[in-house]
Amino acid sequence: MSRAVQVMWDDRMTGYDFGPWHPMKPVRLRLTIDLIRAFGLHNLPELRVRAPGIASDEQLAMVHADAYVAAVRAASFDPRKADPAFGIGTEDTPAFADMHEVSALIAGASIAAADAVWLGPEHPDGADHAINFAGGLHHAMPAAAAGFCVYNDPALAIARLLELGAERVAYVDIDVHHGDGVQEAFRDDPRVLTISLHESPRFLFPGTGFPDEIGGPDAEGFAVNVALPPGIADAPWLRAFDAVVPPLLAAFRPDVLVTQHGADTHADDPLAHLALSVDAQRTAHAALHALAHEHAGGRWIATGGGGYAAVDVVPRTWTHLVAEAAGHPIDPARDVPLDWREEVRMLTRETGPQRMTDGGTGDFRPFSAGYDPADRTDQSILATRRAVFPAHGLDPMFDL
Repeated sequence: MSRAVQVMWDDRMTGYDFGPWHPMKPVRLRLTIDLIRAFGLHNLPELRVRAPGIASDEQLAMVHADAYVAAVRAASFDPRKADPAFGIGTEDTPAFADMHEVSALIAGASIAAADAVWLGPEHPDGADHAINFAGGLHHAMPAAAAGFCVYNDPALAIARLLELGAERVAYVDIDVHHGDGVQEAFRDDPRVLTISLHESPRFLFPGTGFPDEIGGPDAEGFAVNVALPPGIADAPWLRAFDAVVPPLLAAFRPDVLVTQHGADTHADDPLAHLALSVDAQRTAHAALHALAHEHAGGRWIATGGGGYAAVDVVPRTWTHLVAEAAGHPIDPARDVPLDWREEVRMLTRETGPQRMTDGGTGDFRPFSAGYDPADRTDQSILATRRAVFPAHGLDPMFDL
């Protein structure tokens, strides 16, 4: 299925570092690229690890205000001068030296991913799929940082695709937090369908992403939000995904699929309250891969996102993502390479996971098998389907 895959990586991306006390630990990126290499994925003939360029101010202006970019740049020179009016220098998103450069590098990686996928695998610089696991910084707003995110690289990738000529771009966000920044960037643009599955905003940052948030007046039904109850595990989460994402993508027929793969839905994540396994996350990666081929001609850009279990969860799920995109999925029963586990011990003084599975199956009961009005997940599913399915000519109860 995958003829050419690019993984955007530069060691400087680990400089996206808010400090040793902050939950977004850059070691998660280092451990991910090293686990990818430990499995030999970088040597696959289909896969190329590519160093991206830094996004220019002109490119950042596709989504972000000039004054905001100038404020980030100023705080990079002197973090003490960070302006909280722009969301930087806050507890969530502290300023740090070279913040602009490394944030623009991560943004540049997603823009480069858009260029590669639009060129396609027939071009020497093109690809079917492109992955920026350092990206997925979906909370950044046009004129403000938020939620650990400085520049909104998924929104920039989408904006670049539209600039290149894409007529319809679908964005699917499976982070535990609402993809609010991407939704806001395109809330009134019917060329962009944004779908976010997340823990209910009644319980979790950023407090948005209710089912009745359906887009602006010129794009009603093109913002889709599945607000899931806390505590749900693999089967109900996968049921919600299956009930909403495939039918909408089939109806929308995107030219390109852009996805965000935050790993913070996992049961071990310290900042949220869902209970997924790596196996459910792997199942979602595979489903999105298949949907890209089914509905977007194979054109797929995948980004990382949240994920604060930096040793046990993030490297495994994003390594599964890369392997899946390359068409060489890793058997979940495989042992994690011993050299990588030794690296974990040296870098973190923790014991790394032993296998690429948590013991999950990826099984679930599809929504088409019947609706339970007393089930909290089914209530969430139906609220979303009722809010947006009619705008796409779909029946909330029956179309799958």
